[in-house]
Amino acid sequence: MKALSAIAANAALSFLILISAFTATGAQERTCLRGVNIAGAEFGGYEGPYGESYIYPSDATLTWAASRQMTTIRLPFRWERLQPKLHSALDPAELARLKQTVAKAKQHDLTIILDPHNFAEYRDVKIGQGSVTVEAFADFWRKLGSEFSGDPRVLYLLMNEPESVTATTWFKAAQAAMLAIRGVGADNLVLVPGTIWTGASHWFDDQPGGSNAEIFKGIADPANNFAFDIHQYLDADFSGRNATCPRTGDALKALEAVTKWMRQYGYQAHLGEFGGTASHDCLDGLAQVAAYINDQSDVWIGWTAWAAGDWWGDYALSLQPQDSIDTLQMTVLERFMTVSDGSRAICGAASN
Repeated sequence: MKALSAIAANAALSFLILISAFTATGAQERTCLRGVNIAGAEFGGYEGPYGESYIYPSDATLTWAASRQMTTIRLPFRWERLQPKLHSALDPAELARLKQTVAKAKQHDLTIILDPHNFAEYRDVKIGQGSVTVEAFADFWRKLGSEFSGDPRVLYLLMNEPESVTATTWFKAAQAAMLAIRGVGADNLVLVPGTIWTGASHWFDDQPGGSNAEIFKGIADPANNFAFDIHQYLDADFSGRNATCPRTGDALKALEAVTKWMRQYGYQAHLGEFGGTASHDCLDGLAQVAAYINDQSDVWIGWTAWAAGDWWGDYALSLQPQDSIDTLQMTVLERFMTVSDGSRAICGAASN
């Protein structure tokens, strides 16, 4: 019976993959998702009290985001805080904080990307190891997926920057989470990252079992409502940790290669993270990347720059205004939030 069940399960998954491949070219049009990450709820590891170790966005920060004509925010948080024990119920207090932030953001006409900011691990154990099984990850999304089911203003990013796991391992987890979300009736847009920090510069890198480009061609979504989550920084090692951005040209070439791949297979993508300091080359690079993504609007449904947040202080990449004055980076990016007449752009249509 176990063998027959496995055969049936494999047959069902193969069918879903076939349907996904057939329908992937039906790219959807939507308001372009342009905005920023608002960090804070992922701070402090996974221990420590709210208000001391971590914080959700303030009303003032959400108001600021809306005033800069953003259409979306990416909201990092920690899986361990929302689900303190694997397979358990979601923590009521943490879920209430998350829901309150979502509600406030929606009042400002913002779309919210929910971002479990965990790098494919739970309490320092990678998905696929020990008790952090693929099913444990699917269980998390089964529970969270049902909380915002059917809300088009809430998007589900499966995981922030999976790393130190192969594409084959991460694919199994991503596919299980996708099916868990659809299994509870949630048709929300799902954002699917690859491995190696889901960097455009690493999308085609060889790794055991195959590259992101090879493995993730097979992702299956019964609702056909997903896009890939891609990141790309501009500094010397593409980490976003350096003071200057000498590799903007290389970053753009990587994004161009990913764009070609997406267009070839009929997929769409969202640039979930890119950023830089206030150095001249970083400011120029931010403008070039935002302009490129905007111009490829048939493939790219938008971007969220890294990062605003109430607790950044003097962090060099911070987009958070100080004394009501925008950073130089934000002054650059604001020009790319809307189209020339100030209206909201539509993505998923033919590129400009």
